[in-house]
Amino acid sequence: MAITIALDILFIVFGLFVVWRLSRSKFPAPLPPGPRGFPLIGNVFDMPSEQEWLTFTRWGQTWDICSVTILGQTLVILNSAKMAFDMLDKKSALYSDRPVLQMGGELVGWKNTLVLLPYGDRFRRYRRLFHKLIGSPVAMKRFHHVEELETRRFLRNLLLNPEDLPKHIRKTAGAIILRISHGYEVREENDPLVELADKATAQFALSTAPGGFLVDLIPILRHIPAWCPGASFQRKATAWSSTLSDMVERPYNFVKEQMASGNATASFSSTLLEGKCLTAEEEFDLKWSAASLYSGGADTTVSAISSFFLAMALHPEVGRKAQSEIDTVIGYDRLPTFADRENLPYVDALVKEVFRWNSVVPTGMPHKAMQDDVHEGFFIPKGSLIIPNVWGLTHDSRTYPNPKEFKPERFIPSEHGIVEPDPRELCFGFGRRICPGLHLADASVFISCAMTLAAFNISKVVENGVIIDPIHDNTTGAISHPKPFKCWIQPRSNKAISLIQVDESK
Repeated sequence: MAITIALDILFIVFGLFVVWRLSRSKFPAPLPPGPRGFPLIGNVFDMPSEQEWLTFTRWGQTWDICSVTILGQTLVILNSAKMAFDMLDKKSALYSDRPVLQMGGELVGWKNTLVLLPYGDRFRRYRRLFHKLIGSPVAMKRFHHVEELETRRFLRNLLLNPEDLPKHIRKTAGAIILRISHGYEVREENDPLVELADKATAQFALSTAPGGFLVDLIPILRHIPAWCPGASFQRKATAWSSTLSDMVERPYNFVKEQMASGNATASFSSTLLEGKCLTAEEEFDLKWSAASLYSGGADTTVSAISSFFLAMALHPEVGRKAQSEIDTVIGYDRLPTFADRENLPYVDALVKEVFRWNSVVPTGMPHKAMQDDVHEGFFIPKGSLIIPNVWGLTHDSRTYPNPKEFKPERFIPSEHGIVEPDPRELCFGFGRRICPGLHLADASVFISCAMTLAAFNISKVVENGVIIDPIHDNTTGAISHPKPFKCWIQPRSNKAISLIQVDESK
Protein backbone atom coordinates (compact mmCIF):
# COMPACT_ATOMS: atom_id res chain seq x y z
CA MET A 1 0.00 0.00 0.00
CA ALA A 2 2.83 2.41 0.94
CA ILE A 3 4.55 1.74 -2.39
CA THR A 4 1.33 2.48 -4.30
CA ILE A 5 0.89 5.79 -2.44
CA ALA A 6 4.52 6.73 -3.09
CA LEU A 7 4.13 6.03 -6.81
CA ASP A 8 0.90 8.05 -6.90
CA ILE A 9 2.71 10.99 -5.31
CA LEU A 10 5.55 10.72 -7.82
CA PHE A 11 3.14 10.74 -10.76
CA ILE A 12 1.27 13.73 -9.32
CA VAL A 13 4.55 15.62 -8.91
CA PHE A 14 5.53 14.70 -12.44
CA GLY A 15 2.14 15.80 -13.78
CA LEU A 16 2.51 19.17 -12.03
CA PHE A 17 5.98 19.50 -13.51
CA VAL A 18 4.61 18.88 -17.00
CA VAL A 19 1.82 21.39 -16.47
CA TRP A 20 4.40 23.94 -15.30
CA ARG A 21 6.51 23.34 -18.41
CA LEU A 22 3.49 23.78 -20.64
CA SER A 23 2.18 26.86 -18.86
CA ARG A 24 5.35 28.95 -18.94
CA SER A 25 5.23 32.50 -20.21
CA LYS A 26 3.97 33.02 -23.74
CA PHE A 27 6.36 32.08 -26.49
CA PRO A 28 7.61 34.98 -28.64
CA ALA A 29 7.04 32.88 -31.78
CA PRO A 30 5.43 29.53 -32.64
CA LEU A 31 7.28 26.27 -32.16
CA PRO A 32 8.38 24.57 -35.37
CA PRO A 33 5.46 22.69 -36.96
CA GLY A 34 4.93 18.98 -36.49
CA PRO A 35 2.37 16.27 -35.92
CA ARG A 36 -0.46 17.31 -33.62
CA GLY A 37 -0.09 15.94 -30.10
CA PHE A 38 -2.30 15.55 -27.04
CA PRO A 39 -2.50 17.75 -23.90
CA LEU A 40 0.13 16.94 -21.27
CA ILE A 41 1.57 13.83 -22.98
CA GLY A 42 2.28 15.61 -26.26
CA ASN A 43 3.44 13.37 -29.13
CA VAL A 44 4.13 10.21 -27.17
CA PHE A 45 2.08 8.13 -29.63
CA ASP A 46 3.75 9.67 -32.69
CA MET A 47 7.25 8.57 -31.72
CA PRO A 48 8.37 5.34 -33.38
CA SER A 49 9.79 2.49 -31.32
CA GLU A 50 12.43 1.62 -33.91
CA GLN A 51 14.32 3.14 -36.85
CA GLU A 52 13.04 6.58 -35.91
CA TRP A 53 15.07 8.19 -38.71
CA LEU A 54 12.60 6.78 -41.25
CA THR A 55 9.67 8.46 -39.48
CA PHE A 56 11.64 11.70 -39.20
CA THR A 57 12.39 11.50 -42.94
CA ARG A 58 8.67 11.14 -43.73
CA TRP A 59 8.03 14.24 -41.64
CA GLY A 60 10.84 15.92 -43.56
CA GLN A 61 8.86 15.58 -46.78
CA THR A 62 6.59 18.25 -45.28
CA TRP A 63 8.87 20.16 -42.90
CA ASP A 64 12.61 20.91 -43.15
CA ILE A 65 12.39 21.70 -39.43
CA CYS A 66 9.71 20.21 -37.22
CA SER A 67 9.10 19.66 -33.53
CA VAL A 68 7.31 17.32 -31.16
CA THR A 69 6.88 17.38 -27.39
CA ILE A 70 7.23 14.31 -25.19
CA LEU A 71 5.86 14.83 -21.67
CA GLY A 72 6.87 18.49 -21.79
CA GLN A 73 10.25 17.98 -23.47
CA THR A 74 10.62 19.70 -26.86
CA LEU A 75 12.41 17.80 -29.63
CA VAL A 76 13.37 19.70 -32.79
CA ILE A 77 14.18 17.53 -35.82
CA LEU A 78 16.27 18.96 -38.66
CA ASN A 79 15.57 17.41 -42.05
CA SER A 80 17.66 19.57 -44.37
CA ALA A 81 21.41 20.08 -44.53
CA LYS A 82 20.99 23.85 -44.72
CA MET A 83 18.88 23.90 -41.56
CA ALA A 84 21.44 21.72 -39.75
CA PHE A 85 24.38 23.92 -40.75
CA ASP A 86 22.52 27.17 -40.04
CA MET A 87 21.56 26.08 -36.52
CA LEU A 88 24.34 23.80 -35.34
CA ASP A 89 27.32 25.34 -37.14
CA LYS A 90 26.52 29.02 -37.48
CA LYS A 91 24.82 29.19 -34.05
CA SER A 92 27.08 26.69 -32.30
CA ALA A 93 27.39 29.03 -29.31
CA LEU A 94 23.71 28.32 -28.60
CA TYR A 95 23.46 24.66 -29.54
CA SER A 96 26.54 22.80 -28.26
CA ASP A 97 25.27 21.24 -25.05
CA ARG A 98 24.13 17.65 -24.55
CA PRO A 99 20.98 16.36 -22.82
CA VAL A 100 21.25 15.04 -19.28
CA LEU A 101 20.62 11.28 -19.36
CA GLN A 102 19.88 10.11 -15.85
CA MET A 103 20.60 6.40 -16.31
CA GLY A 104 23.49 6.29 -18.78
CA GLY A 105 24.97 9.71 -18.09
CA GLU A 106 24.52 10.39 -14.38
CA LEU A 107 24.15 6.97 -12.72
CA VAL A 108 26.44 4.86 -14.93
CA GLY A 109 28.92 7.68 -15.59
CA TRP A 110 29.05 8.08 -19.36
CA LYS A 111 28.66 11.84 -18.84
CA ASN A 112 32.45 11.88 -18.36
CA THR A 113 33.10 10.71 -21.93
CA LEU A 114 33.17 13.19 -24.77
CA VAL A 115 29.93 12.02 -26.36
CA LEU A 116 27.79 13.05 -23.36
CA LEU A 117 30.10 15.58 -21.72
CA PRO A 118 28.27 18.85 -20.97
CA TYR A 119 29.51 21.86 -22.88
CA GLY A 120 32.08 23.75 -20.82
CA ASP A 121 35.73 23.93 -19.82
CA ARG A 122 36.28 20.17 -19.55
CA PHE A 123 34.72 19.64 -22.98
CA ARG A 124 37.10 22.22 -24.47
CA ARG A 125 40.10 20.55 -22.78
CA TYR A 126 39.15 17.15 -24.24
CA ARG A 127 38.81 18.72 -27.68
CA ARG A 128 42.26 20.29 -27.44
CA LEU A 129 43.79 16.91 -26.56
CA PHE A 130 42.14 15.24 -29.53
CA HIS A 131 43.01 18.03 -31.93
CA LYS A 132 46.67 17.95 -30.96
CA LEU A 133 47.13 14.25 -31.72
CA ILE A 134 44.50 13.13 -34.26
CA GLY A 135 42.76 16.36 -35.25
CA SER A 136 43.94 16.51 -38.87
CA PRO A 137 45.02 14.19 -41.70
CA VAL A 138 48.60 15.35 -41.13
CA ALA A 139 48.45 14.48 -37.41
CA MET A 140 46.99 11.06 -38.25
CA LYS A 141 50.02 10.15 -40.37
CA ARG A 142 51.96 9.10 -37.29
CA PHE A 143 49.46 6.26 -36.83
CA HIS A 144 49.15 5.12 -40.46
CA HIS A 145 51.56 2.24 -39.89
CA VAL A 146 49.30 0.94 -37.11
CA GLU A 147 46.27 1.03 -39.41
CA GLU A 148 48.11 -0.76 -42.21
CA LEU A 149 49.59 -3.40 -39.90
CA GLU A 150 46.29 -4.29 -38.21
CA THR A 151 44.43 -4.31 -41.55
CA ARG A 152 46.99 -6.81 -42.90
CA ARG A 153 46.20 -9.01 -39.89
CA PHE A 154 42.52 -8.60 -40.72
CA LEU A 155 43.16 -9.89 -44.25
CA ARG A 156 45.00 -12.94 -42.91
CA ASN A 157 42.17 -13.75 -40.51
CA LEU A 158 39.67 -13.28 -43.33
CA LEU A 159 41.66 -15.67 -45.54
CA LEU A 160 41.63 -18.36 -42.85
CA ASN A 161 38.03 -17.98 -41.69
CA PRO A 162 35.91 -15.81 -44.01
CA GLU A 163 32.73 -17.04 -42.32
CA ASP A 164 33.78 -15.13 -39.17
CA LEU A 165 33.68 -11.74 -40.91
CA PRO A 166 31.80 -9.86 -38.12
CA LYS A 167 34.25 -11.14 -35.52
CA HIS A 168 37.26 -10.07 -37.61
CA ILE A 169 35.84 -6.60 -38.23
CA ARG A 170 35.18 -6.02 -34.54
CA LYS A 171 38.58 -7.32 -33.44
CA THR A 172 40.42 -5.16 -35.97
CA ALA A 173 38.52 -2.00 -35.07
CA GLY A 174 39.34 -2.58 -31.41
CA ALA A 175 42.98 -3.42 -32.16
CA ILE A 176 43.53 -0.22 -34.15
CA ILE A 177 41.98 2.09 -31.60
CA LEU A 178 43.60 0.46 -28.56
CA ARG A 179 47.00 0.71 -30.29
CA ILE A 180 46.40 4.39 -31.03
CA SER A 181 44.79 5.31 -27.69
CA HIS A 182 46.99 3.28 -25.33
CA GLY A 183 49.72 1.53 -27.33
CA TYR A 184 48.14 -1.81 -26.44
CA GLU A 185 48.54 -4.74 -28.85
CA VAL A 186 45.55 -7.09 -28.66
CA ARG A 187 45.75 -10.86 -28.47
CA GLU A 188 44.62 -12.97 -31.41
CA GLU A 189 41.85 -14.59 -29.35
CA ASN A 190 39.74 -13.48 -26.38
CA ASP A 191 41.60 -10.29 -25.61
CA PRO A 192 40.50 -9.06 -22.15
CA LEU A 193 40.57 -5.34 -22.98
CA VAL A 194 38.65 -5.76 -26.23
CA GLU A 195 36.05 -7.88 -24.43
CA LEU A 196 35.83 -5.32 -21.63
CA ALA A 197 35.39 -2.41 -24.03
CA ASP A 198 32.78 -4.28 -26.07
CA LYS A 199 30.88 -5.06 -22.88
CA ALA A 200 30.98 -1.43 -21.77
CA THR A 201 29.84 -0.06 -25.14
CA ALA A 202 26.98 -2.59 -25.24
CA GLN A 203 25.92 -1.36 -21.80
CA PHE A 204 26.16 2.22 -23.07
CA ALA A 205 23.62 1.40 -25.77
CA LEU A 206 21.27 -0.14 -23.21
CA SER A 207 21.64 2.61 -20.63
CA THR A 208 21.05 5.44 -23.13
CA ALA A 209 18.23 3.82 -25.14
CA PRO A 210 15.25 6.23 -25.40
CA GLY A 211 12.50 5.09 -23.04
CA GLY A 212 14.64 2.30 -21.64
CA PHE A 213 14.44 3.47 -18.01
CA LEU A 214 11.71 5.36 -16.15
CA VAL A 215 14.34 7.40 -14.33
CA ASP A 216 15.08 9.22 -17.59
CA LEU A 217 11.49 10.48 -17.63
CA ILE A 218 11.20 11.06 -13.86
CA PRO A 219 14.67 12.23 -12.71
CA ILE A 220 13.67 12.31 -9.02
CA LEU A 221 13.71 8.49 -9.08
CA ARG A 222 17.52 8.55 -9.18
CA HIS A 223 17.45 9.23 -5.43
CA ILE A 224 15.58 5.99 -4.61
CA PRO A 225 17.88 3.61 -2.67
CA ALA A 226 18.99 0.44 -4.44
CA TRP A 227 17.35 -1.75 -1.80
CA CYS A 228 13.91 -0.25 -2.48
CA PRO A 229 11.44 -2.45 -4.41
CA GLY A 230 11.31 -1.34 -8.04
CA ALA A 231 14.85 0.09 -7.94
CA SER A 232 16.51 -2.66 -9.94
CA PHE A 233 17.78 0.06 -12.29
CA GLN A 234 20.02 1.28 -9.43
CA ARG A 235 21.64 -2.13 -9.12
CA LYS A 236 22.15 -2.28 -12.88
CA ALA A 237 23.66 1.19 -12.85
CA THR A 238 26.13 0.17 -10.13
CA ALA A 239 27.26 -2.91 -12.08
CA TRP A 240 27.52 -1.00 -15.37
CA SER A 241 29.39 1.83 -13.71
CA SER A 242 31.95 -0.69 -12.50
CA THR A 243 32.40 -1.99 -16.07
CA LEU A 244 32.87 1.55 -17.36
CA SER A 245 35.40 2.33 -14.65
CA ASP A 246 37.41 -0.78 -15.59
CA MET A 247 37.33 0.25 -19.27
CA VAL A 248 38.83 3.62 -18.34
CA GLU A 249 41.34 2.54 -15.69
CA ARG A 250 42.81 -0.72 -16.96
CA PRO A 251 44.21 0.52 -20.30
CA TYR A 252 45.44 3.69 -18.60
CA ASN A 253 47.28 1.67 -15.94
CA PHE A 254 48.77 -0.48 -18.72
CA VAL A 255 50.27 2.66 -20.31
CA LYS A 256 51.76 3.84 -17.01
CA GLU A 257 53.28 0.41 -16.35
CA GLN A 258 54.78 0.30 -19.85
CA MET A 259 56.23 3.77 -19.45
CA ALA A 260 57.71 2.90 -16.05
CA SER A 261 59.47 -0.13 -17.58
CA GLY A 262 60.60 1.82 -20.65
CA ASN A 263 58.56 -0.36 -23.03
CA ALA A 264 55.77 2.04 -23.99
CA THR A 265 55.03 2.61 -27.67
CA ALA A 266 53.82 5.93 -29.05
CA SER A 267 50.12 6.42 -28.42
CA PHE A 268 47.57 9.08 -27.55
CA SER A 269 48.08 8.43 -23.82
CA SER A 270 51.86 7.95 -23.74
CA THR A 271 52.47 11.11 -25.77
CA LEU A 272 50.44 13.19 -23.32
CA LEU A 273 52.03 11.52 -20.27
CA GLU A 274 55.66 11.65 -21.36
CA GLY A 275 57.85 13.77 -19.11
CA LYS A 276 54.92 15.29 -17.27
CA CYS A 277 53.65 15.34 -13.70
CA LEU A 278 49.90 15.67 -14.10
CA THR A 279 47.48 17.17 -11.62
CA ALA A 280 44.49 15.05 -10.60
CA GLU A 281 42.30 17.05 -12.97
CA GLU A 282 44.73 16.64 -15.89
CA GLU A 283 44.97 12.92 -15.25
CA PHE A 284 41.17 12.64 -15.18
CA ASP A 285 40.94 14.48 -18.52
CA LEU A 286 43.61 12.30 -20.10
CA LYS A 287 42.27 8.90 -19.15
CA TRP A 288 38.63 9.77 -19.88
CA SER A 289 39.45 11.37 -23.22
CA ALA A 290 41.50 8.28 -24.17
CA ALA A 291 38.54 6.09 -23.18
CA SER A 292 36.29 8.36 -25.27
CA LEU A 293 38.47 7.61 -28.27
CA TYR A 294 37.69 3.89 -27.96
CA SER A 295 34.04 4.13 -26.90
CA GLY A 296 33.28 6.66 -29.62
CA GLY A 297 35.25 5.06 -32.42
CA ALA A 298 35.27 1.27 -32.23
CA ASP A 299 31.59 0.45 -32.70
CA THR A 300 31.06 3.16 -35.32
CA THR A 301 33.97 1.81 -37.38
CA VAL A 302 32.54 -1.71 -37.10
CA SER A 303 29.26 -0.46 -38.55
CA ALA A 304 30.90 1.39 -41.45
CA ILE A 305 33.15 -1.51 -42.51
CA SER A 306 30.26 -3.98 -42.22
CA SER A 307 28.32 -1.67 -44.55
CA PHE A 308 31.20 -1.80 -47.03
CA PHE A 309 31.04 -5.61 -47.23
CA LEU A 310 27.25 -5.49 -47.59
CA ALA A 311 27.53 -2.94 -50.41
CA MET A 312 30.13 -5.02 -52.25
CA ALA A 313 27.97 -8.15 -51.97
CA LEU A 314 24.96 -6.29 -53.36
CA HIS A 315 26.95 -4.41 -56.02
CA PRO A 316 29.90 -6.56 -57.16
CA GLU A 317 30.24 -4.38 -60.27
CA VAL A 318 31.35 -1.50 -58.01
CA GLY A 319 34.00 -3.73 -56.45
CA ARG A 320 35.28 -4.76 -59.87
CA LYS A 321 35.58 -1.14 -60.97
CA ALA A 322 37.55 -0.29 -57.81
CA GLN A 323 39.77 -3.34 -58.32
CA SER A 324 40.49 -2.26 -61.89
CA GLU A 325 41.69 1.11 -60.58
CA ILE A 326 43.86 -0.53 -57.91
CA ASP A 327 45.40 -2.93 -60.43
CA THR A 328 46.17 -0.10 -62.88
CA VAL A 329 47.68 2.25 -60.30
CA ILE A 330 49.42 -0.21 -57.96
CA GLY A 331 49.80 -3.45 -59.89
CA TYR A 332 49.82 -6.93 -58.40
CA ASP A 333 53.05 -6.96 -56.39
CA ARG A 334 51.94 -5.13 -53.27
CA LEU A 335 48.89 -4.03 -51.31
CA PRO A 336 47.62 -0.41 -51.25
CA THR A 337 48.86 1.99 -48.58
CA PHE A 338 47.78 5.44 -47.45
CA ALA A 339 50.38 6.94 -49.81
CA ASP A 340 48.27 5.67 -52.73
CA ARG A 341 45.03 7.38 -51.73
CA GLU A 342 45.40 10.49 -53.88
CA ASN A 343 45.94 8.26 -56.92
CA LEU A 344 42.81 6.16 -56.25
CA PRO A 345 39.92 8.58 -56.86
CA TYR A 346 37.33 5.85 -57.42
CA VAL A 347 38.26 4.02 -54.19
CA ASP A 348 38.17 7.35 -52.37
CA ALA A 349 34.70 8.01 -53.81
CA LEU A 350 33.64 4.51 -52.74
CA VAL A 351 34.62 5.34 -49.14
CA LYS A 352 32.47 8.48 -49.26
CA GLU A 353 29.55 6.45 -50.58
CA VAL A 354 29.93 3.93 -47.74
CA PHE A 355 29.48 6.76 -45.23
CA ARG A 356 26.51 8.21 -47.14
CA TRP A 357 24.66 5.02 -48.07
CA ASN A 358 24.43 3.51 -44.60
CA SER A 359 24.55 6.21 -41.93
CA VAL A 360 26.34 4.88 -38.85
CA VAL A 361 24.68 7.32 -36.44
CA PRO A 362 21.41 7.88 -38.31
CA THR A 363 19.92 10.53 -36.02
CA GLY A 364 23.21 12.00 -34.86
CA MET A 365 23.73 12.73 -31.18
CA PRO A 366 21.19 15.26 -29.92
CA HIS A 367 22.32 18.80 -29.16
CA LYS A 368 20.65 20.85 -26.43
CA ALA A 369 19.68 24.50 -26.73
CA MET A 370 21.50 26.48 -24.03
CA GLN A 371 19.10 29.44 -24.20
CA ASP A 372 15.89 30.50 -25.90
CA ASP A 373 16.25 31.27 -29.60
CA VAL A 374 14.12 32.25 -32.56
CA HIS A 375 15.27 30.55 -35.75
CA GLU A 376 13.66 31.03 -39.15
CA GLY A 377 10.66 32.52 -37.35
CA PHE A 378 10.25 29.55 -34.98
CA PHE A 379 10.78 29.54 -31.22
CA ILE A 380 13.35 27.08 -29.87
CA PRO A 381 12.95 26.95 -26.06
CA LYS A 382 15.98 26.61 -23.81
CA GLY A 383 16.55 22.93 -23.07
CA SER A 384 15.11 21.73 -26.39
CA LEU A 385 16.83 18.70 -27.89
CA ILE A 386 17.96 19.29 -31.47
CA ILE A 387 18.15 16.13 -33.57
CA PRO A 388 19.90 16.29 -36.96
CA ASN A 389 18.33 13.47 -38.98
CA VAL A 390 21.60 12.38 -40.59
CA TRP A 391 20.03 9.46 -42.44
CA GLY A 392 17.45 11.81 -43.91
CA LEU A 393 20.13 14.32 -44.91
CA THR A 394 22.26 11.71 -46.67
CA HIS A 395 19.20 10.22 -48.42
CA ASP A 396 17.65 13.51 -49.49
CA SER A 397 16.99 13.21 -53.22
CA ARG A 398 17.38 16.98 -53.57
CA THR A 399 21.05 16.56 -52.64
CA TYR A 400 21.74 12.95 -53.68
CA PRO A 401 19.61 11.84 -56.66
CA ASN A 402 18.51 8.19 -56.42
CA PRO A 403 19.78 8.05 -52.82
CA LYS A 404 19.14 4.32 -52.29
CA GLU A 405 21.60 3.43 -55.06
CA PHE A 406 25.19 2.68 -54.09
CA LYS A 407 26.96 4.89 -56.61
CA PRO A 408 30.53 6.15 -55.96
CA GLU A 409 30.41 8.01 -59.28
CA ARG A 410 28.29 10.69 -57.62
CA PHE A 411 31.51 12.00 -56.00
CA ILE A 412 33.60 12.05 -59.17
CA PRO A 413 33.31 15.05 -61.53
CA SER A 414 31.13 14.23 -64.53
CA GLU A 415 31.48 15.64 -68.02
CA HIS A 416 29.22 18.44 -66.78
CA GLY A 417 31.45 19.08 -63.76
CA ILE A 418 28.78 18.03 -61.25
CA VAL A 419 29.95 16.53 -57.94
CA GLU A 420 27.52 15.77 -55.12
CA PRO A 421 28.39 17.13 -51.64
CA ASP A 422 30.85 15.18 -49.49
CA PRO A 423 28.67 13.21 -47.01
CA ARG A 424 31.43 13.25 -44.39
CA GLU A 425 30.40 16.86 -43.73
CA LEU A 426 27.06 15.45 -42.50
CA CYS A 427 27.96 12.07 -40.98
CA PHE A 428 30.39 13.24 -38.32
CA GLY A 429 28.21 15.82 -36.60
CA PHE A 430 28.04 19.58 -36.57
CA GLY A 431 29.49 22.68 -35.00
CA ARG A 432 31.51 22.35 -31.82
CA ARG A 433 30.19 18.80 -31.41
CA ILE A 434 31.68 17.48 -34.64
CA CYS A 435 33.40 14.13 -34.04
CA PRO A 436 37.08 14.78 -33.20
CA GLY A 437 37.96 11.28 -34.40
CA LEU A 438 36.62 11.80 -37.91
CA HIS A 439 40.08 11.58 -39.52
CA LEU A 440 40.76 8.32 -37.67
CA ALA A 441 37.42 6.86 -38.80
CA ASP A 442 37.93 7.98 -42.39
CA ALA A 443 41.45 6.50 -42.46
CA SER A 444 40.27 3.18 -41.00
CA VAL A 445 37.50 2.78 -43.56
CA PHE A 446 39.73 3.77 -46.50
CA ILE A 447 42.55 1.36 -45.73
CA SER A 448 40.12 -1.48 -45.03
CA CYS A 449 38.27 -0.92 -48.33
CA ALA A 450 41.44 -0.52 -50.41
CA MET A 451 43.37 -3.49 -48.99
CA THR A 452 40.33 -5.80 -48.98
CA LEU A 453 39.45 -5.06 -52.61
CA ALA A 454 43.07 -5.55 -53.67
CA ALA A 455 43.11 -9.00 -52.09
CA PHE A 456 39.55 -10.40 -52.23
CA ASN A 457 36.48 -10.73 -54.41
CA ILE A 458 33.21 -10.14 -52.54
CA SER A 459 29.86 -11.27 -53.94
CA LYS A 460 26.53 -12.86 -53.09
CA VAL A 461 26.41 -16.32 -51.58
CA VAL A 462 25.15 -19.23 -53.71
CA GLU A 463 23.36 -21.99 -51.78
CA ASN A 464 22.10 -25.12 -53.56
CA GLY A 465 22.46 -23.35 -56.86
CA VAL A 466 20.40 -20.38 -55.70
CA ILE A 467 21.88 -16.86 -55.40
CA ILE A 468 21.04 -15.38 -51.98
CA ASP A 469 20.43 -11.63 -51.99
CA PRO A 470 21.59 -10.06 -48.71
CA ILE A 471 18.92 -8.00 -47.00
CA HIS A 472 19.81 -4.33 -46.61
CA ASP A 473 18.28 -3.48 -43.26
CA ASN A 474 19.56 -1.87 -40.10
CA THR A 475 19.39 -2.33 -36.37
CA THR A 476 17.74 0.30 -34.20
CA GLY A 477 19.96 2.33 -31.89
CA ALA A 478 22.11 5.42 -31.57
CA ILE A 479 24.75 3.46 -33.52
CA SER A 480 23.05 1.44 -36.25
CA HIS A 481 24.54 -1.67 -37.85
CA PRO A 482 23.55 -3.66 -40.92
CA LYS A 483 21.50 -6.63 -39.79
CA PRO A 484 23.34 -9.97 -40.15
CA PHE A 485 23.97 -10.95 -43.76
CA LYS A 486 25.96 -13.51 -45.72
CA CYS A 487 28.50 -12.77 -48.43
CA TRP A 488 31.04 -14.80 -50.39
CA ILE A 489 34.68 -13.80 -49.86
CA GLN A 490 37.46 -15.39 -51.90
CA PRO A 491 41.08 -14.38 -52.60
CA ARG A 492 41.50 -12.96 -56.11
CA SER A 493 44.50 -15.10 -57.02
CA ASN A 494 47.43 -17.11 -55.68
CA LYS A 495 49.47 -13.91 -55.91
CA ALA A 496 46.91 -12.18 -53.68
CA ILE A 497 47.22 -15.01 -51.17
CA SER A 498 50.99 -14.58 -51.03
CA LEU A 499 50.58 -10.83 -50.42
CA ILE A 500 48.07 -11.49 -47.63
CA GLN A 501 50.43 -13.94 -45.93
CA VAL A 502 53.42 -11.57 -45.87
CA ASP A 503 54.08 -10.52 -42.28
CA GLU A 504 55.46 -6.98 -42.40
CA SER A 505 55.44 -6.57 -38.63
CA LYS A 506 58.82 -8.29 -38.43
